[in-house]
Amino acid sequence: MQDVSKAMIARLVGFDTVSRRSNMALIDWVRDHLAGYGVESRLVPSPDGAKANLFATIGPMTEGGVVLSAHTDVVPVDGQPWDTDPFTLVERDGRLYGRGTADMKSFPAVALALLPDILEAGLKRPLHLALSYDEEVGCIGAPAMIARIADELPRPSAVIVGEPTSMGVVLAHKGCYVLRTTVTGHEVHSSQIDRGVSAVMTAARLVNLVGDMAAENAAAAEPACGFDPPFTTLQVGTIEGGTAANITARHCSFVWDIRPLPGDDWTRYRDRFEAECERLRAVMRRISLDCDIRTEQLAGVPGLAPEPDGPAAQLCHALTGRNDTGMVSFAAEAGQFQEAGLSTVLCGPGSIDQAHQPNEYIDVAQVTACEGFLRDLVRRLAA
Repeated sequence: MQDVSKAMIARLVGFDTVSRRSNMALIDWVRDHLAGYGVESRLVPSPDGAKANLFATIGPMTEGGVVLSAHTDVVPVDGQPWDTDPFTLVERDGRLYGRGTADMKSFPAVALALLPDILEAGLKRPLHLALSYDEEVGCIGAPAMIARIADELPRPSAVIVGEPTSMGVVLAHKGCYVLRTTVTGHEVHSSQIDRGVSAVMTAARLVNLVGDMAAENAAAAEPACGFDPPFTTLQVGTIEGGTAANITARHCSFVWDIRPLPGDDWTRYRDRFEAECERLRAVMRRISLDCDIRTEQLAGVPGLAPEPDGPAAQLCHALTGRNDTGMVSFAAEAGQFQEAGLSTVLCGPGSIDQAHQPNEYIDVAQVTACEGFLRDLVRRLAA
């Protein structure tokens, strides 16, 4: 591994870009770094201007280039037992420790570290760098950037999303749809429960329905599909509500997600859920017309469908020298690029097993492999 790659990983890890915070310090630094080499960046800000995507083109503005895509945000470290400062890179025993080393700052860091070599290579087809915000909370930033890339850049031939795949070629990922359901009940003293409607108890019925749908899918799993677990998953992540033990709860809210296999229409689960909400709402309103159940979608990421003979897969197979392919159950912006009509795969350094963990790390060998992968890509684009 080159020292310049390690230094660049340290630089990016040093920016605390936990999703609840702004990523602008990192984006501004990357923009200035690219500008120092004469590479112009384009920013796509969030609606409130607190965050931004960045995309830039290295080489000629011609068709047939390759997009390297990565997200700039990381998950929180709160409550995790870290042995070192999560935002200070530490090298120990062949590993680089720090939040984002695996997921997924090392991939764009290596690309930025190689910038002088890329410029000297004399590319005949461009290399596009695409950095997004808020991937960890539902790939919220990427769609606006993808739309701008489609409108403003010559059509790329392939997109490589550098999620941690241990430099394996991943052709498919599940989708992810996040919803929040809010139940409004009717408060009374709990000794008069027949005159009230408990939002908590009503929500519990709906939580059980989510669990029932998940269990039905698990019972009908198809191991040959290639995913682990091999079925569409549903789960409730958070729930809160109620005031006191002796009050029928007026409020209860829970957040849940659906992670469908490619080709499994997630709306069929939502529609079944909504049908039960309608039934329960009618029962609740026999007590009070103020009772209600409302569900809002917080995020929606389409799955990545496998395209084994697509340009992106063929390119990454050639670059890695591997013919094996994988599928992953986490979601990424790859499905959004594919939805925009671009051939896309996931291929990046590090293991998802270390992502989101305390003492997150990436093996130095993975960084070295990523360097070799990107150098070979540059040679192809310069040929």
